[in-house]
Amino acid sequence: MTTSQIAFLKGHGTENDFVIVPDADNAVALPASVVARLCDRRAGIGGDGLLHVVRSAAHPEARTMARDAEWFMDYRNADGSVAEMCGNGVRVFAHYLQRAGLVEDGDLAVATRGGVKKVHLAKNGDITVSMGRALLPAEGVTVTVDGREWDTRNVNMGNPHAVAFVEDLAHAGDLLSEPFFVPAAVYPDGVNVEFVVDRGPRHVAMRVHERGSGETRSCGTGACAVAVAAARRDALDPTTTGEPVTYTVDLPGGSLVITEHPDGEIEMTGPAVIVAEGKIDPAWLETLNG
Repeated sequence: MTTSQIAFLKGHGTENDFVIVPDADNAVALPASVVARLCDRRAGIGGDGLLHVVRSAAHPEARTMARDAEWFMDYRNADGSVAEMCGNGVRVFAHYLQRAGLVEDGDLAVATRGGVKKVHLAKNGDITVSMGRALLPAEGVTVTVDGREWDTRNVNMGNPHAVAFVEDLAHAGDLLSEPFFVPAAVYPDGVNVEFVVDRGPRHVAMRVHERGSGETRSCGTGACAVAVAAARRDALDPTTTGEPVTYTVDLPGGSLVITEHPDGEIEMTGPAVIVAEGKIDPAWLETLNG
């Protein structure tokens, strides 16, 4: 670790909240145990995950993307595990860079383990992220909660999702642990599970169990997966119709607007907020490292 103080910020995107650790030169060691304690809501700062802000050229996993994106979002789940992508996290990450004077309004590229993501920072505060294209593996799973079963749609947004359309969001249960699903081999590394109800034309609401974090107030990649699954269910596949399709997705922490274009590209628009900043006590960190 380090004996010097480490700066942090706290932010959220539709109440999906994150500890932000600026570290341009990739000098701060963040083992899983430390990340988990930082994200602990009782013994740490608290968050659904951690955004480690690093220059792409300084991180071994991002150097190949450095020409296309100056900054790398080294994202960690709340349990300390490494994750490919986080849609709400990208918005908060971009908002931090803007707030710190490292980027300006307009277009921005952010490197992630799920590839380089294009971001647009609007003057009104909304942030649009180009989330890439969804993959739709044919094999799905059956999810079971409290004796109820649903077949799910397999949607990959750089990370895996299983989307279940249900009659009542309460049927998802408490979502403290990952819902049981079979066959397990479809998602050997676990999966994000979304439970979805209809609210109106091209308008749905969802709850989500995020792999490694439990139920969260919002999940950006999950909202994209839900919109894609809903469009296929509603026979509104833009890659077939040639017309873009937009869904509003309500989450416990707010709403996101998801648009899928005929070329398959998916855009997510929503807010991002920084609520606090400070220093992590080095003596406390040393107790974790010892």
